[in-house]
Amino acid sequence: MTTNNKIPNRLAKEKSPYLLQHAYNPVNWFGWGEEAFKKAKDENKPIFLSIGYS
Repeated sequence: MTTNNKIPNRLAKEKSPYLLQHAYNPVNWFGWGEEAFKKAKDENKPIFLSIGYS
């Protein structure tokens, strides 16, 4: 994978091969879990769920 962004996001800590493909994406992604739920609740924001694509 080639990328211009050299700083990994939090997806770099995930185990899923799909999520790891996006570890250098500039979007502030969260994996499915308590951290995402807490942030959404604290900021009173909805959760945007991506189930991937083929």
